[in-house]
Amino acid sequence: MEQAGSPLSRSAPVLKRAALWLVFLAPFFYLTYGGANWLASRRAHVPNIAFTWESAIPFLAWTIIPYWSINLFYGLCLLINTTPRDVDMLARRYLTIQIIAIVCFIAFPLEATFVRPATSGLPGFMFAVLGGFDKPFNQAPSLHVALLVVIWDHLRCRLPRQARLLWHVWCILIGASVLTTWQHHVMDIPTGILLGLFAAWLFPRDAASPLANFTLNGDSKSRRLGICYLACAVVFLVLAALCISLTAAALLLLWPAVALAIVAVGYFGAGPQIFQKRADGRAALASRWLLAPYRLGATINVWLWTRKMPASVVIADGVHLGRFPRRDEADRFATVIDMTGEFQRPSGTLARWCSFPALDLTGLDKIQARAAADVIEAARHQGPVLVCCALGFQRSACVIVSWLVGSRRCENPVEALQLIERAGRRVYLPAETIHAATESVP
Repeated sequence: MEQAGSPLSRSAPVLKRAALWLVFLAPFFYLTYGGANWLASRRAHVPNIAFTWESAIPFLAWTIIPYWSINLFYGLCLLINTTPRDVDMLARRYLTIQIIAIVCFIAFPLEATFVRPATSGLPGFMFAVLGGFDKPFNQAPSLHVALLVVIWDHLRCRLPRQARLLWHVWCILIGASVLTTWQHHVMDIPTGILLGLFAAWLFPRDAASPLANFTLNGDSKSRRLGICYLACAVVFLVLAALCISLTAAALLLLWPAVALAIVAVGYFGAGPQIFQKRADGRAALASRWLLAPYRLGATINVWLWTRKMPASVVIADGVHLGRFPRRDEADRFATVIDMTGEFQRPSGTLARWCSFPALDLTGLDKIQARAAADVIEAARHQGPVLVCCALGFQRSACVIVSWLVGSRRCENPVEALQLIERAGRRVYLPAETIHAATESVP
């Protein structure tokens, strides 16, 4: 008799959940994919987006094997999870990719222009089966590549270390095979990667969805910032649409458009959870790549504002205030208290990292400011402390004010601001921001 708590009994709910998802996902995939193909085939003209040099890409018949292998991994990844939550997370990623891709295929169908040569043997048989349901209309984003991103991410942390290199190589083969089997054009790949990253971001492995606690922000400044970022996203989207007739590379403008739209959602109500930043200062892989255009812009902004300023200044008792540090700058401190949501801790830094993610140009709530101030007071006994945000002007300065007033080093916020200015740091803190951060100080 099967004992409670045995591996078999623990895996039964997982396998049942996976089987139920597969029963739904498999027909949903083929029905929606086939339906999009049928709708595109009825159009009088279906455009294509390709570079002229793509005709030089070789046709390698044998790569149909890695191409087809993604079907095996699609089902296998659902079956090898340890909890029903993991199954649901992966299935939701699959479903997100499928829905968005099919919407794109219906709204903006594209046709592959390749004329594949005749093949024989096993590759010929596999191409014949593929051709039975896969028509040349579903191109960008590549559904194949989007699913590959999610499947690669799902297995890379579950495989033994010795097997990971082989897995990475096989995934590279699968990704390349969409070109060498003449199934997709080049620009279908980055758009597919973008879709896969979005699905992984929307349903992270070890946390709730960044949109799970979305509540429309009542702060007018946050809403205005959200509108600005959304307007910038629309500009990039329009530029992509206008320039696509000139070059297929215009589709790359979708990347900053998506990144800025996500940041807008953060200001509208999702909050700093959009960055998926942990307490140790590291961010999830999908977030790092998906929001990279925004982070690049933020990095340039830091350089423009602070290039002629010291990286940090001493405030009192070994506590420093400054901009977000490079690795060599961070290693000068025993502890870094990081108030940014948008930046990730420098790779390889030895400093203890304490992250309190907050959106730029928004006020800190009193609980967050007080918690960060308490960490300052505890950490300064272990060595020098850096309190930083992007520029060192607002979020980190607000925490410093809370610490100075709460520890009785200053009598009130005005005196704290004067101390910061005497230290050589200019800050920009509206009165309401200071009040919100210090109202709970005893």
